[in-house]
Amino acid sequence: MSRLLVIGCGGVAQVAIQKCAQNSKVFTEMCLASRTVSKCDALKDKLEKKGCPVKITTATVNADDVKDLVKLIKEYQPDAVLNVALPYQDLTIMDACLECKVDYIDTANYEPEDTDEPVWRAAYEKRCKEKGFTAYFDYSYQWAYMDKFKEAGITGLLGTGFDPGVTSVFVAYAKKHYFDEINTVDILDCNGGDHGYAFATNFNPEINLREVSANGSYWEDGHWVETKPMEIKREYNFPEVGQKDMYLLHHEEIEALGRNFPEIKRIRFFMTFGQSYLDHMRCLEDVGMLSTTPIKFEGKDIVPIQFLKALLPDPASLGPRTVGKTNIGCIIRGVKDGKEKVIYIYNVCDHQECYKELGSQAISYTTGVPAMIGTSLVLTGQWKKPGVYTTDEFDPDPYMDMLNKFGLPWVVDENPVEVP
Repeated sequence: MSRLLVIGCGGVAQVAIQKCAQNSKVFTEMCLASRTVSKCDALKDKLEKKGCPVKITTATVNADDVKDLVKLIKEYQPDAVLNVALPYQDLTIMDACLECKVDYIDTANYEPEDTDEPVWRAAYEKRCKEKGFTAYFDYSYQWAYMDKFKEAGITGLLGTGFDPGVTSVFVAYAKKHYFDEINTVDILDCNGGDHGYAFATNFNPEINLREVSANGSYWEDGHWVETKPMEIKREYNFPEVGQKDMYLLHHEEIEALGRNFPEIKRIRFFMTFGQSYLDHMRCLEDVGMLSTTPIKFEGKDIVPIQFLKALLPDPASLGPRTVGKTNIGCIIRGVKDGKEKVIYIYNVCDHQECYKELGSQAISYTTGVPAMIGTSLVLTGQWKKPGVYTTDEFDPDPYMDMLNKFGLPWVVDENPVEVP
């Protein structure tokens, strides 16, 4: 019996909310809150018409405003807050949860909306020198809440999407059941789907394009190795998807896994991209459309990448037209009983099956389902302890069981092809 406040109502949020409704033994009441409350109202109506057993209310909230968030939390009195808004808003929502002493869950780590803001920029450049990678997102801002969350007696669960989230749980599960020691981890994210557009992103364009156009980096022998954008390319034959080109990117779970599993000698992250996507992205970057720096246009300040977002198809609208499958998982090499071994833990998700079930494409589905699972484990006490943690720091077994139960079944291949 629990009451959940969900902040955000985009593609991922709509999957998470519908999955919470399927798990009504844990989630008995939900408040859906967004700046655009009409989205929340529409989803509430959809669920109620299906006979949803969960009591649902809606609210308007500005997730950039701590006072507005605190007001809503105090009015609704939730047992936990699930943040499926933008990563820009992680810290304001964490601040509100801290003030109200309520558990906090999200799917992606904090990054700033304005990367030229002087105070943030100074801290960012200091971090680049100290840590050796230049990505705009890292866990340091949220990990800094550890002592404050402990003192408040509340749990902060960070990054319970698929990657990060499930991929980190895969590593923890492998360590618990397959290895005495892990030496290398390659995280592979393959989207074999086709939406038919000349160019579109499968999740928020601001976050997606910034991530893909940035320098890559990987963890090796206790330090970061940085690469140029798309510098390292590999090919891989993904089960149920086929041969795809994939490129090394920086990704946040590398940072957490490197800290929490110090024995791992190398951690890399690869994502697949078609040539058309890369050509479009490079053209947009060349003309400045990926910039986060405001420019004056007809007397108004506009942010180029936010304007581009308005022109591109809404990721939440891609479901009906996307066909194909995703394959996301981890190739893990290590030692068991003195012998080297390697396994590949992965999930395959079908875009059209996701649309039939929830009206979404597989990218939103594979993030929204784990958001529900992580929230459920916090609320039931299985993953509850004061402080701020990533998904690899808890017992992986209940999470893995729920993946099978709620639509993301996983496979363990004990004789996989490795990535060179």
